[in-house]
Amino acid sequence: METVAIQAVDREVVPAAVAPEVSLVVAVQNQQGLVTAFDLELHRVLDSYGAKYEIIYVDDGSIDGTYSELRRLAAERPEVRLLKLRTAFGEASVLEAGLEAAQGEKLLFSTCRVRVTPNAILDLLKVLDAGSDLVIGVRHPRRDSRLNQFVSRLFNALTNRLTHLKLHDINSGVMAMRRSVRDSVPFYGALHSFIPVMAQRQGFKIEQVQVEQMAGRFNYSLHLRDYIRRFLDLISVLFLRNYTKKPLHFLGFIGAIFALVGTGINIYLFFYRLFGIGGIAGKPLLLLGMMLFILGIQMISIGLLGEMIIFTHAREIKDYNIEEIIN
Repeated sequence: METVAIQAVDREVVPAAVAPEVSLVVAVQNQQGLVTAFDLELHRVLDSYGAKYEIIYVDDGSIDGTYSELRRLAAERPEVRLLKLRTAFGEASVLEAGLEAAQGEKLLFSTCRVRVTPNAILDLLKVLDAGSDLVIGVRHPRRDSRLNQFVSRLFNALTNRLTHLKLHDINSGVMAMRRSVRDSVPFYGALHSFIPVMAQRQGFKIEQVQVEQMAGRFNYSLHLRDYIRRFLDLISVLFLRNYTKKPLHFLGFIGAIFALVGTGINIYLFFYRLFGIGGIAGKPLLLLGMMLFILGIQMISIGLLGEMIIFTHAREIKDYNIEEIIN
């Protein structure tokens, strides 16, 4: 995982007694001239919510005057905090840095990849207050390209199929969660898009709500390579969710199938040659049988090594979540 270098505006640590109830993490990048008006709207909306809040702007390596504008906002408003990444590290690092600095019990995140109306923050909080643990924003109407919308639908359909979720926009980059979700659901690298998948495994209640996407030059689309990377991340999440403590069940199962098929092919060729039906030298089937057998044994061996590692660190891995204890 990339190391994120952070330069923060000097600010005293807020005592626990006056810690904010709501922490909103906003990713910004090269949005000079837009953040001041957006910040004004955010304050208006959060003031109407009636709870103590903080807005944490994370500047993802802006190269225009965005950071200077943010510094002025942080100096003028006590609710504003500011983090600056030394270069553009990406959405995952922004979220990780922002949530690490957040002090509220209710955590919200909005990416700079898309812009949603500030009123969407209230919609997320209302659903969270109704009893949900994690709320995903569904962009409606969507302002990105039709091609991106089509690929996004396919990606969401595949994710829902493999994870048994029923979310329409898992990669919107807009979400709200309780701190218990943040503390219980591990994520690293670019796995932040799959927080709902990991949260579902922990038994948290997940909801979705439509949020209005604003038009503008910062609503750019994901490219095909981004979806390919996210598909690979999805495979990682599925493995981590289902086989964190039992890697042999996954690798050993596939390895056993390969080994059995390879053994069956080799037995067939043995009797084929034994009874003089024909020669087997140079036959592709012989190479396939040997390759499958060797690959199967290797996968079983890797699974066993994984079991040994898990056995050594099993006490550090929690695949359950306790909601309440009554003495």
